[in-house]
Amino acid sequence: MKAAPVEKRVELLFEVGCEEIPAGMLPKAEQELRTNIEKLLIAENLFDGVSVETFGTPRRLVTWVQGLRAKQPDVEVEVTGPPKSVAYDSVGAPTRAAQSFAEKQRVHVSDLYLVETAKGEYLAAKQAKLGRTAEQILVTVLPRAVHDLAWPRSMTWTGLDGARFIRPIRWIVAVLDGRPLKLSVAGIAAGRTTRGHRFLGASAIHVRNFPDYEKKLQQNGVVIRPARRQEKIATELEAHAKRGGYRVHEDASLRMLVAYLNEYPSVIQGDFDPAFLSLPDEILVTVMRDHQKYFAVEKKNGELAPHFLAVINVDKDSKGLIRAGHERVLRARFADAQFFWQSDQKCRLADYLPKLERVTYESRLGSYRDKVERIRGLACWFTEQWFNLGMLHAHVAEADRAAELAKCDLATEMVREFTELQGIVGGLYARAQGESDEIADAVYDHYRPVGLEDPIPRNLTGCAVALADKLDSVVGCFAVGIVPTGSSDPYALRRAALGIVKIILEKKLPISLSLAIGAAAKALLTHKPKRGVAPDQETQILDFILDRAKFVFRERDGFAYEEVNAVFRVGADDLVDAQKRLAALKAIRKSKNFEPLAVSFKRIRNILEKANIASGDARQVNPALLENGAERALYSAVREAAAKVQTHKRAGKYQEALETIAGLRKVVDRFFDGVMVMAENEAVRSNRLALLAELLREFTTVADFSEIGGEERR
Repeated sequence: MKAAPVEKRVELLFEVGCEEIPAGMLPKAEQELRTNIEKLLIAENLFDGVSVETFGTPRRLVTWVQGLRAKQPDVEVEVTGPPKSVAYDSVGAPTRAAQSFAEKQRVHVSDLYLVETAKGEYLAAKQAKLGRTAEQILVTVLPRAVHDLAWPRSMTWTGLDGARFIRPIRWIVAVLDGRPLKLSVAGIAAGRTTRGHRFLGASAIHVRNFPDYEKKLQQNGVVIRPARRQEKIATELEAHAKRGGYRVHEDASLRMLVAYLNEYPSVIQGDFDPAFLSLPDEILVTVMRDHQKYFAVEKKNGELAPHFLAVINVDKDSKGLIRAGHERVLRARFADAQFFWQSDQKCRLADYLPKLERVTYESRLGSYRDKVERIRGLACWFTEQWFNLGMLHAHVAEADRAAELAKCDLATEMVREFTELQGIVGGLYARAQGESDEIADAVYDHYRPVGLEDPIPRNLTGCAVALADKLDSVVGCFAVGIVPTGSSDPYALRRAALGIVKIILEKKLPISLSLAIGAAAKALLTHKPKRGVAPDQETQILDFILDRAKFVFRERDGFAYEEVNAVFRVGADDLVDAQKRLAALKAIRKSKNFEPLAVSFKRIRNILEKANIASGDARQVNPALLENGAERALYSAVREAAAKVQTHKRAGKYQEALETIAGLRKVVDRFFDGVMVMAENEAVRSNRLALLAELLREFTTVADFSEIGGEERR
């Protein structure tokens, strides 16, 4: 038997060479280019068994496609023509319409056939659609994949009507199975010639395929894979640390950033005057990391050492000129920071408060001075809610003072120059000027957390100020119509809401979200801009925060989608309480009675909805109208269980409450097996519906069982 022919597969190398792309944009661009090419190949039926990898350096975006079909498969398609009534005459002979259709499809009339459609019988013909070659497809697909990249901003370099890209495109490489493709991007014809490192490599390198391309670029000063550049940096950092007897200040995000800043990264050590170590570590590390992209180093005891490690874009610094240049620049930056540190503290931190009048927070929400006044009132409100946590009236004064100082550093020279240090500088200045540790730490921490992995403020005063700041931002922005949409969130409200949720849950704070939103709305009305918040806006804000809470419970805590929905359906105004109910629900789901009872609850809700009985309906059951033994048994069981459930709930024993509810499973099953709910007698029917409504009302205050059903979904 003759073996089937092996389908030919080919390899594609595609490179867009350009001026230096900002390093922070490269990881997203790599991912997006891969996604674009994959989608386009799928649309052309070329993606089966294909591997697409993308790489980026400052001067290039590269795609390597392996296992690409050399040609689309041929397919047979069915083409419909005129209806039968038009295609054939009264004696069944083909009409001119049928003959014209056959001629158009290039088939004989005898090859035509009838197909049944929604509109009746129509004439049809089979057509063989020949697949196009990968080369024919790629010449249109690749330019489109580049064109569709969504940069935060782009530029033109051939005129206003010319191509747009993040930086001017200088060369294109497009090689399919060793042959250059005839295509162009931004008016630049593709070929098989790439360029090496700007200083270490040749300006014209001819390549045949990706392995050849990668090898030749390595020889010309370009490590094409970002992961290998990171490995090289990590290895050299560790070697310097071992040699110098210190350790590198851990910073994974900086390692990634410098890997995308350099095509051939190498690490060198520099030194600075130990006298600068008198400045706080936070300032020194920020200057080195955020402004110079240097790694700070520490002694074995954790103290900063007077050295830094810089990643340079050449293989070595044999004469030490690069090192000297880096040391000179860092010395000047440290001198600036030292001047700001001394100059700023010539006056008290609180003395900067009036200057915040000139710092706008948002045009419709006023200045940062206005925001401070709102935060002060709200921070005190939060602290007053926590007296049962051991806080005293003195803590209200501390929260007020911390809120008063929290934004003052925005007017300092240090933060104007090093904006990354806002909050931190305020905390450092507060401590240096004699404020208590409680207040200084609260000011330092009040922007925390800035993400799900970031720590929350260290003390309750800091939590109060952080909550007040974040909630004021969310409520104020929603009040003036600044609502996050899609990827647009200029005031980082999603992050603020996530921070609110994280603080409340990790500190287990007894807070009513609706009351807190109301307090923030009152502060917005009492202080400038004295703007009201409509009830529907308050509801919208609550839903926005609860959406973030759902995300935390699902993604961080691992609760199932259905479990979160079941708990939130009956209310989650108190997130700590909701978390306890979720834990109880997750535990009880393992019991044999739970899933069948959940199905029954779903059935009950459907029955009540069809009968137009609203959730929470308070109609009463008339025991005299209970005819069947099964419904009398259910009535008694509901009353008995309700009392136990209420006792468990008041004690916070939610698992015991749910176990009591789950214990109703048999009596509920017997009710549905032996009772016709929709009885002909209207009074009996109404009474049975009232019994089901009472069952649902009494036992969906911990979680709504009707949201659970079938297999667990995450």
